[in-house]
Formats: sequence, structure tokens, C-alpha cells
Amino acid sequence: MTSAQQPVPARPTSRDVARAAGVSQATVSLVLGGKWPGRVSEVTAQRVREAAAELGYRPNLAARSLRLGRTRTALLVVPALTNEFFARVYAGAAALAAEHDFGVVLYPSPDGTGPARDPFASARAALDGVIASSMAADALDALHGADLPLVMLDSDPSGTGPAAHVNLDIADGMRQVTDHLLGLGHRRFLHLASAVDTWTFAVRAEALHEALGAAGDATVRTVRAPLDVGAGREAAEQALAVAGERPTAIVCDDDILAAGACKAARRLGLRVPDELSVTGFDDLALATALEPELTTVRLPAEQVGERGMEALLAVLDGRPAEQGGLPVQLVVRGSTAPPPAARA
Repeated sequence: MTSAQQPVPARPTSRDVARAAGVSQATVSLVLGGKWPGRVSEVTAQRVREAAAELGYRPNLAARSLRLGRTRTALLVVPALTNEFFARVYAGAAALAAEHDFGVVLYPSPDGTGPARDPFASARAALDGVIASSMAADALDALHGADLPLVMLDSDPSGTGPAAHVNLDIADGMRQVTDHLLGLGHRRFLHLASAVDTWTFAVRAEALHEALGAAGDATVRTVRAPLDVGAGREAAEQALAVAGERPTAIVCDDDILAAGACKAARRLGLRVPDELSVTGFDDLALATALEPELTTVRLPAEQVGERGMEALLAVLDGRPAEQGGLPVQLVVRGSTAPPPAARA
């Protein structure tokens, strides 16, 4: 018999693992399914894992999914595929999902913030749950109507439809920006706000206005623009060209708009940060591609994805999801400095 005719070794089964570990098949199922705590000792669980590793045993996920009525697939809905933040959210969710033998399908909402159509003939038949980032909950009605558990990321926590929420401390991020600029001596502000109507941008605006209002002697004017460098440049350029006292600092809702603000300053002959400070939000790769590099708020996007997947797994297992917002951090770089009057 030639080597090509050698019989293929039989795939090891859970019965083989049970025999090697000296336990029952039920114990093997509990341990390898992650359901052993409180039912099986750590010593026994370790023995089962070692036996499975030595035999090269892998659970038959297809059969297991049929028994559980699960597909072991989650859908991540995002407003856009072109934004680096959402790519990092996906990376975090997919990495954690892989540890639990889950897959994550990435789906951009066709209209940015919604409504998102069911990408399958029947979401209920194809998915175990949905995770949605930076969208309004009612934008997911088509999917949520399929009676799937829904986890919302960076979205209004007051919504009662989703099974869980995972949020960043967005308001604190904007307060950090404001405290930094006020500390430098700025009192005349322009808020270059996103034209996208979602919870996360509403929170940024509210936190900014509250912080500046508390300062007493600060003024702020708001202009809105789509999340696009060109649109941000045009809106900032028009605002800076208005007669009257020019703002000394532009607070932008994200780094993309901040890049537009920096381009507007250059077109008007204003030096950043000597004559105009600019701040962003997100800490995208773009923030360090600009010159000077951008002062911005770093958002832990990968951790948002991880926590979202953790929350969905908890909901599917009937456990409470972890509560509490994720902290954000101001990163001070070269685009901010005291206003000219404070340096005189």
C-alpha cells in the first residue's frame, strides 16, 4: 500500500477525551464548553483540557450549534467602513469572538446612521445576535424585530430595547479638551460639530457648552459639517472669515473635521497653534499625520469591540453584562498653545 493509500486516522471524539482523562463525556462537554466552574474541580478541568490537547480534539461546532439552536455568528453594524474607529471596533470584537468560537460579520448601514436593512433573508436564522456601534437604536428596527439580542455601542444608554449598552465616557473626554484649552487661556471658541444626528455627538456638544458656560467669561459659536475633510475645511473657513473677534480655538467633534479646520487655517494664513489652536476627537492615525500633530481625545476602540462582544455573550448565556463606561484620554500634541494675547 502506497503512502497515498494510507487510511486517514479517525478524528478523536469526546468519548476518546473522556476515556483519556478518566471522566464522563458530560464532564468533557462542561469543561470544553466553558460551563464547568462550580460543577467540576479545577484539577479535573485541567486534566480534560490536557487530554483534549494531546489527542488533538476539536469540538464539532456545526453539530453543537444545531443542538443549541445557535449559529455562533454575530453581526456588527457600523455607520461606515471607511472610518478607522469602526475598523478597530471590529478588530476588538472579532478577536474576542474567535476565543469563543464565534464569527463576526461586519455590515455597514447603507444610510450611515440608519435604517439598517436585514442583510440576510432572515436574520433570526443566520445570527445569534447583533452589535451596533454609534447608531440610534431605532435604526436597527429591521434586525431587532427578528427578536435577536441587540447590544448597542457608543449609543444612548436610556434606550430600553437593547439587551445591553457599552459606552465610552464621551462627556468626560470633551471636558478634558475644554479644561485644557481654558487652562491655556482661551476664551473665544468655535465648535466645529458633526452634522450627523447621533447620541455621541449630542453628548459632545452638551458637555462642551456646559463646561464653557461654567467658565463664565468664555464664548462659543457652533457650525456643523458632514464628517469629511473638505466639508470641515469649508465650514471652518467660512466661520473664521466672519467679521468680528476671531475665535482662538476650534474644538472639533472628530479628527476628520479637525484636519479640515487645519486646512482652513492654512488657507487663511493662520498659524496653528500660534494664532489658532485646534483639537480633535478619536485619535485616528490622521492625528499624527497632521503637522503640527493634533491634540485629541483617544478612544479605546478595540476595547469597545471587546466589551460589546463580551456583553452579547453574557446575554446569550443569561448573565448580566458588565456595567460602566470606558474611560477616554486627552492626548496633548502640537496643535494647541496659549492664544496670542496670553503670550504677549
